[in-house]
Amino acid sequence: MSSESTARPLHAGRLFLVTAPSGAGKSSLVNALLKLEPTLKLSISHTTRQPRPGEVNGREYHFVSEHEFLAMRDRGEFLESALVHGNYYGTSRIWIEGQMAQGNDVLLEIDWQGARQVRERFDGTVGIFILPPSMEELERRLRGRGLDSEEVILRRLANARAEMQEAPHYDALIVNDDLDTAYDHLRAAYLAATLAPHCRPGLVEALNNGHLL
Repeated sequence: MSSESTARPLHAGRLFLVTAPSGAGKSSLVNALLKLEPTLKLSISHTTRQPRPGEVNGREYHFVSEHEFLAMRDRGEFLESALVHGNYYGTSRIWIEGQMAQGNDVLLEIDWQGARQVRERFDGTVGIFILPPSMEELERRLRGRGLDSEEVILRRLANARAEMQEAPHYDALIVNDDLDTAYDHLRAAYLAATLAPHCRPGLVEALNNGHLL
């Protein structure tokens, strides 16, 4: 992974949507990108899911009760919200709009349902889909985490097949077979959009030249 951040001119912030099936390695890639790009801000979603071991409220997610979540949704506080794997997830509209107005790019780790809602509300979003190298490898990773019951793993695998049907609608597809290589592709997609913020063909050209998978 490169250790050098790229300077670029100030512009109105852009919204990046990163989607992947559970277990594809999305969070590891996103965290690596955030370390090198100080003007890229991660949106922290609200969720009704219970925290996993080591997760901290306000860092991985804002953990709220279902009652509180639904009240926030009814007040119009979410840019998008969705029911995923039996839990609610939502993205703060006010926080994102404020960051973009300051010229900061914002990144959402988001499921395909939420990404579709966001695209309907924001023009010029950049969608990046992270794919596992195979379903067999995805299952191996899910089981290797040791976080979920057998029932949850089987549900995640079934959902992954449906989720990956959405991949062709994204601007860049990245297969996370090797973490370092996948990171280089993710950063290439990010820089292609930010260095030429009004030129979407930059991503298409990157794809055609083999810089992204």
